[in-house]
Amino acid sequence: MIRVLLADDQHLVRSGFRVILETEDDIEVVGEAADGLTAVTRAAELHPDVILMDVEMPGVDGLEATRRITAVTGGDGPAVLILTTFDRDDYLFEALRAGASGFLLKTGTPEALIDAVHVLSRGDALLDPQLTRRVISTFARPGETAPPKKADLGELTPRENEVLVLLAGGCTNAEIAERLFLGEATVKTHVSRVLAKLGLRDRVQAVVFAYEHGVVAPGPSGG
Repeated sequence: MIRVLLADDQHLVRSGFRVILETEDDIEVVGEAADGLTAVTRAAELHPDVILMDVEMPGVDGLEATRRITAVTGGDGPAVLILTTFDRDDYLFEALRAGASGFLLKTGTPEALIDAVHVLSRGDALLDPQLTRRVISTFARPGETAPPKKADLGELTPRENEVLVLLAGGCTNAEIAERLFLGEATVKTHVSRVLAKLGLRDRVQAVVFAYEHGVVAPGPSGG
């Protein structure tokens, strides 16, 4: 069962999310919060697997709440999915820096929300597809400072390098397992080792790292 915490200052929004999510047999909404500070407290009390986090809330906003939750739990805590009506680059990039594992616009479909919860619960990361190129173009500009890392690419085994390339391509653990003819448990182990060796927090940072360091190259710009 996937345990979900809802954090949004609008009661109707939380109620709508609850109705959507609880149509799924494997999702349980275990709590709600109307502001960021309460979200931090409830996350510590309830130990959810996924937190749906609004950005603009009274007092402590969703970005600061995400930062506090991930600072305490690191990679062992809940995955935070930022949900907002505002298609703003500053929100997107600050959410990633704060440790969010996903970012979706509230204009998406109920199916997209359900799928996002499932993706994050498996330890994968997810960005609204229309935002991916903006992340890459911002973080992968030549000459900008690379993110901190504990080791360089030379520390990766050939298999781990293959996993990093597929991560950068947006593959899920299941897709990596299929392409490399591995079990999903083995893939999870490889992903964890890649993140640890490179000093990265999550899969989103791995994508950014791969583009910044030439492991993969951005494709031609689309219209």
